Amino acid sequence: MFKKYICSICGHVYDEALGDPDSGLAPGTLFEDIPEDWICPDCGSDKSTYSLIED
Repeated sequence: MFKKYICSICGHVYDEALGDPDSGLAPGTLFEDIPEDWICPDCGSDKSTYSLIED
């Protein structure tokens, strides 16, 4: 089951099922497997600003 994470700065949602192809993250890339130097594609904040969206 894939999870979704939200940026606390701008509200961008990272969906593991979709990945972030524009940043080189293939669909199915788990959040924990994203490199630490990845940044939010919308606001440029780092990975630490994201939190899990609880269902």
